[in-house]
Amino acid sequence: MKVDDYEIPEDLYYSKDHLWAKVENGKVRVGITDYAQKELKDIALVTLPEVGTEVKQFEKFGEIESVKTVAELISPISGKVVEVNKALEDEPSLVNDDPYGEGWMILVEPTNLDEELKNLMDANAYAEHIKELLKQKV
Repeated sequence: MKVDDYEIPEDLYYSKDHLWAKVENGKVRVGITDYAQKELKDIALVTLPEVGTEVKQFEKFGEIESVKTVAELISPISGKVVEVNKALEDEPSLVNDDPYGEGWMILVEPTNLDEELKNLMDANAYAEHIKELLKQKV
């Protein structure tokens, strides 16, 4: 699915903070959306938590820095970080190049998955959210 120039994969969950969550074998992979990476422009640094860190839904777990700004990364899900995308240390631009693939950020073992997924948007709802934001920019 596309809204304007923004890719919105239909098999993901989305937060209003422009992070996506993908359920994979009981774990949740997290990254930022195409909209977020295009808004940030050239990403220069991604600061992520250590493996073993507990993250909470809608609370900060890291930062992303671009030539324009520094933004907080807000977790779409609660749980324990079981893997971190180390490639982003050397190549933060992967987030720009492939936000839904190579540019993923953390893998979380969720603590309350079914309940917390209800707090996130599906692709259609996120598409509507983007349309609203684009209207406000005009």
